[in-house]
Amino acid sequence: MKRLIACTGLFAVAATLFAQAPPASPPDKVGATIAGSSITISYSSPAVKGRAGHIFTKDGLISHNPHYPVWRAGANGATTLNTSGDIQIGNVTVPKGTYTLFVDITDPDNWVLLINKKTGEWGLAYDSTQDLGKVKMQMSAPPSMVENLKYTLTDDGSGKGTLTLAWENHSASVPIAAH
Repeated sequence: MKRLIACTGLFAVAATLFAQAPPASPPDKVGATIAGSSITISYSSPAVKGRAGHIFTKDGLISHNPHYPVWRAGANGATTLNTSGDIQIGNVTVPKGTYTLFVDITDPDNWVLLINKKTGEWGLAYDSTQDLGKVKMQMSAPPSMVENLKYTLTDDGSGKGTLTLAWENHSASVPIAAH
C-alpha cells in the first residue's frame, strides 16, 4: 500500500513538472494602433535551436512543410492578422476583419507576404484561391541572429506603419497605411 501511495505521489509530481514546461514554440501577440485602426498579429514563435543557416535554404527546415515554398510564417496554428478598420498593406486593400498570413519564400532572400481570407485552420492548410493579395517584402539583415521568430508592428505616424517579421538571419517588412 505504501508503494502505491509513493508511486501515485511521484506520478503526480512528474505530471505537474511536465505540464509546466514551456511550449517549444510559445504563442505570442503583437499589436499597434495606426490612425485609429487597432491591428494585432497572433502567432507561435519557433526558435532556431542551433539550425542557423538551415531554416530557409532549399533543403532547410521549412522545405519539409507540405506547402513549401509557402511558409506559415510561424509555428503550430495559423498566424492571424486582425484589424478593426480598413487598412492598406503594401498595395493590398485589407478590409476590417481577420486574415491568415503566409510568406512565399521561393527566393529565400526575397519574400512575398500572402494575406489569406481563410481563417481558423492549422498553419499548414494553405489555399491560394483564398488569397486576398500578395505584397513583396523589403528584405534586410537583422543586426544579429534572431533566435525566436518575432513580429513587430509600429506606428510610424501620419496614418502609416510597418509590419516586420524577423527570424534567423532574415528580416522582412511591409508598409501599412490606415484609411
